[in-house]
Amino acid sequence: MSALALIDSWPCEQAAAVVQRGDAVVGTYGDVTRRYPIASVTKLLTAATILIGYEEGSVALDDPVFDEGATLADLLAHAAGLAADGSRLDAPGKRRVYSNAGYELAAAHLASATDMTFTDYMSDGLLQPSGMDDTTLEGSPAFAARSTAADLARFVTTLPMLLSEQTRNRMVTPHLPELIGVLPGYGRQTPNSWGLGPELRTHKSPHWTGSTNSEATWGHFGQAGTFLWVDPAVEISAVVLTNKPFGDWALPLWPALSDALLDEYV
Repeated sequence: MSALALIDSWPCEQAAAVVQRGDAVVGTYGDVTRRYPIASVTKLLTAATILIGYEEGSVALDDPVFDEGATLADLLAHAAGLAADGSRLDAPGKRRVYSNAGYELAAAHLASATDMTFTDYMSDGLLQPSGMDDTTLEGSPAFAARSTAADLARFVTTLPMLLSEQTRNRMVTPHLPELIGVLPGYGRQTPNSWGLGPELRTHKSPHWTGSTNSEATWGHFGQAGTFLWVDPAVEISAVVLTNKPFGDWALPLWPALSDALLDEYV
């Protein structure tokens, strides 16, 4: 039985999944062309868009974007000390504070620098070149994209074509690696490693990926009941979208699925 069949027992009415080994799709579940709200998985698309702007010379990662010296990189790595609503909780670089407002500020910075709306820049720079024709940003660049499992698999596949190896490495390298903080849904992590967009598994526990995912695994999950992870150590990636909001139900089921996928495809 395929590991993806585990989704049959999940308490959701709709789900779709794509598993890839490198560039090749090795497993699917459900209607992978169905559009779902992807919640904070949106942040991966937003970060990639901003990094495209960085490579094009429109913005710099050390641009000061907010008060007290918070940089564009700090915002992408939740290191600017901003709460989700944009209020100041701490000075930049003191702790990892997850912030939707930080992503909205980062996107607005790119929009201002390019004299384009962020939605248009994402479409021109990321979605169209990646063939992500069923993905749209319908509000906040922190959480308001809708997409399909097939499109998000394309995102993983085409990212190396849109960003240089150096920038991709920067994207998945911990920014201010010593920072502690709370991983939403999973509690305080010491450290709470984050790249420029992706959340980094490293040695976190508990975690939404599997116990057999490598420490190099990166990705994001969303409150809409969605996740995307890439494990570069074994060249496996997984996208899972559901119509059931994240909650206690996901805590045992998501890691179990990830471990089963790795057992089947590695």
